[in-house]
Amino acid sequence: MQNSKVVIVGTGFVGMSYAYALVNQGTVEKLVLIDIDKEKAIGEAMDLNHGLAFAPRKMNIKAGSYSDCKDAGLVVITAGVNQKDGETRTHLLSRNAGIVKSIVKDIMNSGFNGILLVASNPVDVLAYVAWKESGLDKSRVIGSGTILDTARLRYEISNIVKIDTRNVHAYILGEHGDSEFVCWSSANIGAKSINDVLNDMDEISFNDLDKIYVKVRDAAYEIIKRKKATYWGVGMSLVRITKAIFNNENSIMPVSVLNTGEYNCEKDVYIGLPAVINRKGVHHIVKLPLNADETNKLKNSATILRNNLDSIKY
Repeated sequence: MQNSKVVIVGTGFVGMSYAYALVNQGTVEKLVLIDIDKEKAIGEAMDLNHGLAFAPRKMNIKAGSYSDCKDAGLVVITAGVNQKDGETRTHLLSRNAGIVKSIVKDIMNSGFNGILLVASNPVDVLAYVAWKESGLDKSRVIGSGTILDTARLRYEISNIVKIDTRNVHAYILGEHGDSEFVCWSSANIGAKSINDVLNDMDEISFNDLDKIYVKVRDAAYEIIKRKKATYWGVGMSLVRITKAIFNNENSIMPVSVLNTGEYNCEKDVYIGLPAVINRKGVHHIVKLPLNADETNKLKNSATILRNNLDSIKY
């Protein structure tokens, strides 16, 4: 775990859910919290430090500044603003793109030479902005993408087929948003295709799987309706990516990456695709054999993302 120092920019619900999960899982050696509200960052660091007696490992946790990014292995951006009443999506995109642009400038001015992980929404658009503004290689700028959507999918499938979530292998691809889709053609439970599983189980059908997709796609809306925000799931998702990086795992995850021709869709976008993650960031994108319907859905998703980028002149 060489240079397992993480800097989190943004100590809101998502940033602190991530930090709390990092501490509880003993993922890193050093953790730095940065926020425009410096007093909040100090308070959060104090609160986390007071739980170290019960953590699985010794950690150094503090509130800091952008100068702390210089020797960080990973900087995670969770900062952003929510949509105001009556505000257009394009205006919200512009505001958050401006925030990420400013944050990335401060990160890079520190001499940072590690990996950037973007969790702020809309994550695909903002990961692209971070990549453009940072000047880093595309392999070292990652968006959280559809990793949380995929975790939700695995959970819902496991509930129906009564198999451990960790043995469900299926991906949500595309935009982290309404145009995302399930890659059913490559879905497996253990080493068995989803089609074979359905054939062996009379009580479920592909209609049930379609309902699962809708539940996954709309999960954030349902959670927000009930508790105003989502943060625990994405916090744990970010820890999973962090472990893959620092442990040099070569694990395959559906994250937001730059399509460089592996898939037949718009290339100049960050979009959720299965990628091998290790200590250098994105080692390579995994090419899945999408069927015609899935290919069209991916193209549609990529076009939507490109239009969003065009609307903010990126």
